[in-house]
Amino acid sequence: MSNVERHYRPGTYQRGEDTRRRILDAAIEIFAVEGYDGASTRTLAERAGVNLPAIQYYFGSKEGLYRAVIDYMVRQMETRMNPIAERVRTLLDGGEPSPRELLDHLCEMLDAFVLVVFDKEHQQSRRLLWARSEVEETAALDPLHERGKKQIFEPCAMLIARLLALSVDDEQVVLRTIAMIGQVVIFCNKATRRALGWSDFGEYRIAAIQKIVRRHAEAIFSVEGSRR
Repeated sequence: MSNVERHYRPGTYQRGEDTRRRILDAAIEIFAVEGYDGASTRTLAERAGVNLPAIQYYFGSKEGLYRAVIDYMVRQMETRMNPIAERVRTLLDGGEPSPRELLDHLCEMLDAFVLVVFDKEHQQSRRLLWARSEVEETAALDPLHERGKKQIFEPCAMLIARLLALSVDDEQVVLRTIAMIGQVVIFCNKATRRALGWSDFGEYRIAAIQKIVRRHAEAIFSVEGSRR
């Protein structure tokens, strides 16, 4: 019997992937609630149903696991946002789109961002991690900030700049873009959810958020258009 045959174990790779995924799923939940500093590797291992060395084996360290959680969020965000971000860039590179086209693409960007934040998988943890990314100065969060800027902030800013007939780095454009995106992120806030009496975000509530954010964009930029 060859060496490969002797040591091969059917399903070993799959079991390894399952274990890695269990650790990652547990880490998403715990880091969201406890933050990086508050989460212990013992708690992470217990929640995942693995022994402590498994975290080091699959992720190297707690920091490595935290980076894997952020990388997961980044990849999920890019899957959702990249197609519309590319459509925005194509639209703007193609000439002089109408205000209606610009506004439609801005609303589509905001709709997609709502779905990123309130995706069904790890919904509550995703919201908390987005909220933490706004206040915590952790180096591991840098990829989320950087990719969020490229996939969300920059396309929105380019559209708003065209709608206002200003340069993309104009302070008014930056302020309006932050305000537009902030309308979505505010729903991650506990005080906001308490004010609404919402404990979760089902499809109806997600659609309601999309609708109100879209209405705000429509109202703001239709008024701006009438002033020019």
